[in-house]
Amino acid sequence: MPSLFPILITGAGQRLGLHCALRLLADGFPVIATYRSERPGLAQLRAAGAVTLPADFTDEAGIRRFIDILKAHTEGLRAIVHNASAWLPDGPEGDASAFARMYHVHMLAPYLINLECEALLKASTAADIIHISDDVIRKGSARHSAYCATKAGLDSLVLSFAARLAPAIKVNGIAPALITFNEQDDDAYRHKALAKSAMGIEPGAEVIYQSLRYLLDNCYVTGTTLTVNGGRHLK
Repeated sequence: MPSLFPILITGAGQRLGLHCALRLLADGFPVIATYRSERPGLAQLRAAGAVTLPADFTDEAGIRRFIDILKAHTEGLRAIVHNASAWLPDGPEGDASAFARMYHVHMLAPYLINLECEALLKASTAADIIHISDDVIRKGSARHSAYCATKAGLDSLVLSFAARLAPAIKVNGIAPALITFNEQDDDAYRHKALAKSAMGIEPGAEVIYQSLRYLLDNCYVTGTTLTVNGGRHLK
């Protein structure tokens, strides 16, 4: 049976976060969803019963403001899903602003939220933290090195928090590769992207929800990152 305490999922206004939040609600889990700006998907979440909270994770002050707001809304959490993400190219030489922004979103926000919300999670009889990283961390990225590095840092935090919070709280990760295309992606790009994996398909967001539910439902998995990449490492 779903917990009475909500699952917090960050960056849930679109794409994978939105799909997972809606599926959790459909399966009977209360959900708190964060967003940085209003998007059409938020109306769907609110209609389905989610609590939606604004959050700006691009600096420490914004992260701490959100934590205070969250604690005012709930006395416990069944899980935290760190899905919020920023996809920015590397800046010009000497410009660290993109790196700093992604560091705050991908690493500092999960780090502080995990630390500050430990008591909320321990109020639940079963508790999980799940970090959504990226399969690109396996090989690096020439044009998105800051993105890749900060997502790798997020993945590393899985191990540290899994050791720190066991056995009361399981901590795991999911590392997706291509899941869904954007509307503006042309045929040439789609063909090239699909050719990078052994499976050669656009699987859709449900595969991430399946992975999320596996981690939530299995009581004996912690400190693990599930690679959901269609066999890209085989090519």
